[in-house]
Amino acid sequence: MARKGKTGGLIKAAIGPGFALLVLLAIAGYAVLGPTGVLAWGEYRAALDNRSKQLAKLEKQRAALKNRVNLLDPAGADPDLVGELLRKEGNFVHPDEIIVPLK
Repeated sequence: MARKGKTGGLIKAAIGPGFALLVLLAIAGYAVLGPTGVLAWGEYRAALDNRSKQLAKLEKQRAALKNRVNLLDPAGADPDLVGELLRKEGNFVHPDEIIVPLK
């Protein structure tokens, strides 16, 4: 009878630390295997490289558009660009020009 009381007390004493150990193991597993864990770093690195390439491409396009906007500044527009846009968008031509259809 005395022995049964000792084992019951021992089990009750081990429940708290055992539960704490399980919680710590669950947290450690989530830190390694979770969506933001150590194993997901490779995916994030690949996504970052992909996004960096996209950003460089977009910055290049932005620089080209910024240059075009500067060329169309009303204070001092580039005459060649204005003439090109008038011919392309407005279908304007000079009287002395000859139009050669491509098709």
